[in-house]
Amino acid sequence: MRTPRVAVIIVSYNALPILQKCLPTVVRTTWPNLEIVFADNNSTDGSSEWIADQFPGIRIIRHPENWLFSRGNNEAIREVTADYIVLLNNDVAVPENWLRPLVSFAESNPSFAALQPKILQFSRRDHFEYAGACGGYLDRLGYPLARGRIFDHTEQDAGQYDMPVRIDWASGAAMLLRRSALDSIGLLDETFGLHMEEIDLCWRLRRSGHEIGVVPESEVYHIGGATLPRENERKLYYNIRNSLLMLYKNLPPGHFSAVLLQRIILDHSVALAWLLGGKWRRTRAVIRGYVDANRKRSNYSQPTEATALPSYRGLILLEYLLMGRRRFSDLPDKRLSLNHVTAPPDSTS
Repeated sequence: MRTPRVAVIIVSYNALPILQKCLPTVVRTTWPNLEIVFADNNSTDGSSEWIADQFPGIRIIRHPENWLFSRGNNEAIREVTADYIVLLNNDVAVPENWLRPLVSFAESNPSFAALQPKILQFSRRDHFEYAGACGGYLDRLGYPLARGRIFDHTEQDAGQYDMPVRIDWASGAAMLLRRSALDSIGLLDETFGLHMEEIDLCWRLRRSGHEIGVVPESEVYHIGGATLPRENERKLYYNIRNSLLMLYKNLPPGHFSAVLLQRIILDHSVALAWLLGGKWRRTRAVIRGYVDANRKRSNYSQPTEATALPSYRGLILLEYLLMGRRRFSDLPDKRLSLNHVTAPPDSTS
């Protein structure tokens, strides 16, 4: 029976204490045809030296500068040969058998190009984690949500989302990618730098006919906030700017214009509320995000047809703020088709 080759890529910048906590769990992964690649974004804290000493089997790729998430991963992907690429954040710990359900599902379902595991909090392993939870969706204006997480509210994991399903996007914190699909549509958008790049990649994969899924049988544990805390204004800036660029890249002109008008109203209403509440830095981040997204739009072309549109047809921001919908299970079923996928037998054992 074929045993696919898997390369796990971990991009990191000056995060030695986190690596010391999480990397040993990755090394204990029970997969026979595995390469672990550490992509060092020019760290100065001795990360590569520590890894070379403690784990000589790990391949180290030293980047000449901090290329952030997108280019840091892309450059490493170009240097590895594998059937599947796994992007794994440096602050993710894993159980030994986490990889097998993902690869087994991918082998049995060749239409799926990207998969994520269930992502739980490192410190509270019975709660979903912010970065992807149990599989992500977009609402009709491009706001992300996930099974187990809506905006900053995360749910307790009681097995309520343990069915594999088709989703809009898989989390870049822990994402298995089919190499052949990447070769056909390209890698992460390096203009994005940080945040939303995996959602854009998944949208492009869906537009090209591939499917995205979550395999909850596999689970990992994410510390979160290792690069930028959730309340950080720089993170807000990247999220706003990159969300707008993603919409521009993946929607035809007429559809984009209609979505943009609604986004301007909602985003700037929230920004005004922040300003009145004294959070002027957050307001500034929103404005900067819009200005820079508009400036960078000229680098992209737009599709002529609307394909692979966001699956959730509601307005999650209004439902969250005005209706108090905090849990994924609170959302009206008629606005989202879950598209359950039957879990395959283990074809890799």
